[in-house]
Amino acid sequence: MLYNLNFNKILFLDIETVPMVETYEKLPERFKKLWDKKAGYLKKQEGDTPEKLFERAGIYSEFGKIVCISVGFIKNREFRVKSFYGDDEKTLLEGFSGLLNKHYHDRDSLLCAHNGKEFDYPYIARRMIINGLQLPKILNIAGKKPWEVAHLDTMELWKFGDYKSYTSLELLAAIFGIPTPKGDIDGSQVASVYYKDKDLERISKYCQRDTLTVAQVLLSFMGKAHIKEEDVVYS
Repeated sequence: MLYNLNFNKILFLDIETVPMVETYEKLPERFKKLWDKKAGYLKKQEGDTPEKLFERAGIYSEFGKIVCISVGFIKNREFRVKSFYGDDEKTLLEGFSGLLNKHYHDRDSLLCAHNGKEFDYPYIARRMIINGLQLPKILNIAGKKPWEVAHLDTMELWKFGDYKSYTSLELLAAIFGIPTPKGDIDGSQVASVYYKDKDLERISKYCQRDTLTVAQVLLSFMGKAHIKEEDVVYS
């Protein structure tokens, strides 16, 4: 299947998420009680209080929000990367949805992300529903057969049916000689950069690097040459 992919019809993406509020204490009372219950299932050691565990809330779509979606696509032999980001989640989701509805709605269109099937795609879909937005066709997978879902996942492809372990994007980049996607921050620092530093530009650049790396990894799987840095256009 990989060798028959039309690279020009693939939208590569990565998202960055943070807890819905900066600290546990700022949670609305109703959500605080629900997080307490969630934390009970997440607790692994004595010091794992709901307050401490709340730093992980961003990975759960019910307790987090998206602050950046970066996408990459081929156009005129260039790999173009752009980001939808901001404090207003609904606005950035509307922008992303508009892109999907306009350019990625036909039968040949594909989305590609690392661990996308477990994280990025369902997270985006849930947050769209929470924000009262209609799902774009490519994200609306209800009732579809597995082979009808237009979602590629570089981590799933690398597993070859082995579901015992997680392989990071950074590790795959190292295996294939791709420059590391990690810059001055990593995923564990995004919430702090967002709430304390209020630096969305920094988060966007980090997210864009991951998006480019996803494309490079898929090219490696396909036995194709990597994208040259001079052919990457950031917008």
